[in-house]
Amino acid sequence: MKKFVNDPKNYVPEMLRGIALANPDTLKYVPEYNLIMRTDAPRDDKVSIVQGSGSGHEPAHVMTVGKGMLDAACPGDVFAAPPMDYVYETTKLLASEKGVLLLVNNYTGDRMAFDMSQEMSQADGLTVRTLIIDDDVAVKDSTYTVGRRGVAGNFFVMKAVGAASEQGADLDELVRIGEKVNSVTRTMGMALTACTPPAKGSPLFELGADEMEMGVGIHGEPGRSREKLASADEIIDQMLEAVRSDLPYESGDNVALMINGLGGTPISELYLLYGRAHQVLTDQGINVRRNYVGEYCTSLDMAGASVTLVKLDDEIDGLLSAPAEIAVRVF
Repeated sequence: MKKFVNDPKNYVPEMLRGIALANPDTLKYVPEYNLIMRTDAPRDDKVSIVQGSGSGHEPAHVMTVGKGMLDAACPGDVFAAPPMDYVYETTKLLASEKGVLLLVNNYTGDRMAFDMSQEMSQADGLTVRTLIIDDDVAVKDSTYTVGRRGVAGNFFVMKAVGAASEQGADLDELVRIGEKVNSVTRTMGMALTACTPPAKGSPLFELGADEMEMGVGIHGEPGRSREKLASADEIIDQMLEAVRSDLPYESGDNVALMINGLGGTPISELYLLYGRAHQVLTDQGINVRRNYVGEYCTSLDMAGASVTLVKLDDEIDGLLSAPAEIAVRVF
């Protein structure tokens, strides 16, 4: 597999340096902790929002640092939780008078790093809370998690609490909002190919030319089943039903619909999937009020996609519509 790589050990630091150099007015890079933070953070008029997780899921999370989203992100190596001291030092650097909210995708390593960092920060007298994100319906447990995994639905939690923080909400209110959004968000993913981590240099798993992995995790974890390749409509119907039936989402609901690419799927194919998903939901009486198509939480170069639904009310819809300014720019 050909990749743009120098020393694989420097893959993440070189990426982070590039992000900071491309956004010198808004982002600051602290190499000691793999930290990307807003240049205006911390601000004592708002709670600081921090997320870590492993690298390899970009634009999550280091490219979603900016006004109305994250105040900082401190990732680990590719598909590896950040070291506890990275999170701890980041929390101290981002501490504001209104506190720090740590967003954690539900994986064992991430939870350990963030829980320990919260305890140490609180012992230092800082005001810190942790919010767990677990939107994946594919499996209840895996070797990577303690319960359902946190995947592309993390975007909606980041967006909602980021907007509320900009509006001056306190820490308790942000936890309430984040838990509310997480509770009405569900995701299902699938893979057409495996991804290739830079340090490994070969695919994480093998799929036959006529196979697909339904319910795959964003680190390449096994999903619900390995199946014969099907048509695009059949694939989206299966994923959408797994998501729709889980909450469940019902006729009359207003929803946000996300079709997320996992890193190696053309945008044209994502819109093809979106068109089918939108039509199926419409036929079921479910109203698509907000739409998101593109790459929000990837798995390096994996060909595949995930479907996310969020049940909307006036509060969540208002927060999702609030302005945001992040590093990823189309034009």
